[in-house]
Amino acid sequence: MDVSTTPLVERIARVLTGQRISANGDGDQESAARAVDAAWKDQLPDALAVLRTLREPDAAMAHAGDPQVWETMVLTAIEGAMPANAAR
Repeated sequence: MDVSTTPLVERIARVLTGQRISANGDGDQESAARAVDAAWKDQLPDALAVLRTLREPDAAMAHAGDPQVWETMVLTAIEGAMPANAAR
């Protein structure tokens, strides 16, 4: 299994940014890589909202694996994205 070297919250923020900017999504830029690199941090609040939603697996996910491990992994991603003194 591949393991990403980019934090999950950043990957989500980049996807959200690309979807909004790129012509492959809802945007109009044919080549959006530089724009995504410049703007993805603006989507961090939305990316964190997505992660908070994912904390609880649905029934099919829970059946496929360990729900506690899933929750721990998602909470770790959230905590890693938060400044040390910020509240969840």
